[in-house]
Amino acid sequence: MAILLVNGVFINSETLEFIKTHILVNEGHGGEIEFLSQIPSDQKHTIIDCSGKYITHSFANGHHHVYSALARGMGAPKKNPENFEEILQYIWWTLDKALDPGMIRSSALFTAMACAKNGVTFAIDHHASPFAVKGSLETIAQAFDEVGVGHLLCYEISDRDGLDIARKGLEETGAYLSKRQGLVGLHASFTVGDETLKQAVALARETNSGIHIHVAEDVSDEAHCQKTYNQRVVNRLANAGALEFPKTILGHCLHLDEQERRLVAGSPAWVVQNMESNLNNSVGIFNSRGLSDRIMLGTDGMHSDMLRSAKAAFFSGHQSDNIDYSETYRRFRNVHNYLNYNDFKGDGDNNLVVLDYDTPTPFNSSNFLGHFLFGIDSRHVQHVISNGKLIVENGKITTVDETLILEEARKQAQRLWEKMNK
Repeated sequence: MAILLVNGVFINSETLEFIKTHILVNEGHGGEIEFLSQIPSDQKHTIIDCSGKYITHSFANGHHHVYSALARGMGAPKKNPENFEEILQYIWWTLDKALDPGMIRSSALFTAMACAKNGVTFAIDHHASPFAVKGSLETIAQAFDEVGVGHLLCYEISDRDGLDIARKGLEETGAYLSKRQGLVGLHASFTVGDETLKQAVALARETNSGIHIHVAEDVSDEAHCQKTYNQRVVNRLANAGALEFPKTILGHCLHLDEQERRLVAGSPAWVVQNMESNLNNSVGIFNSRGLSDRIMLGTDGMHSDMLRSAKAAFFSGHQSDNIDYSETYRRFRNVHNYLNYNDFKGDGDNNLVVLDYDTPTPFNSSNFLGHFLFGIDSRHVQHVISNGKLIVENGKITTVDETLILEEARKQAQRLWEKMNK
């Protein structure tokens, strides 16, 4: 059944034009929206009164990590990390090795719900579970489908746990891409050998996909590449063919030199910025200098709130980046351009968010960006429509039982933490 949003103000996410209108929202990946001047007399539709509310295209996350969902509140690692490599070794690689299918499913269900409640109807995810590789991507996909959040998944292929597990990652990726849209995931240059990189690029080419990889998140990635391969990370990726795909996503890109920046800018690859994660790990602050305009925002598993991510990019970028109001919003919305340019499904016009934004000042197209950065946040998300389906109503998930999922997640988190401490 179609949804009819009545008496709302639609904000065009591209032009920022404000239009008082009624909107008929049709269901499905190819579903469209229709602007109506009058409310239809028939009662065939689910009607939502949007009087005093604002309607706009929902949000999307350019780089997430489902596998981090059960980390919140866990105990200290066995060793206090002294650098980024030890953060990976003693926290995240300890965690991902302990994941099993039940934990992965709970992580995915919670992440999808968190996305939805924050107005995010599409997430690009980068997953790792080296001792539960097979079927992991389909487990995540099914969980996201249940909640109603669109997705573009990949498995984080890496040699760090041995070539056999790297092979399983390649096999899982190939099997998944044979039936669903996705990407070929790689961890980072310093954990991916030449043969695995070669096979991943070949798989991306064979499946008309792209590479999703962390790039120069820490200086150690560049140092390793220069010592081991006598070249910098982006040069290595370019020589392997990883930058030739318009679907390729390069995460972080903090420590690139000028020549690497020119290589990225001259390629069709996209860059995803994850400011809060970079700050948390003390690895550096993103600078867009010399890169193309193909920069989008992600959260790197820190949370699922893209409005918060945009604000972090703006405020933290004041001293290091050429970023202003309009550039922040452009990067915030650039995920949609990436998805649309590459013909990925699940982010059509019938993905909408209804904002109950209680502003005390005038709000219009001329000052929208000021409200975007200093006013609108996730607490204003009232209703969320994904592919024409109402998945959040009055702040509550409508598609799954949130209480049961959270109860199960707490059980799975306890199991995960106990395994990590063994």
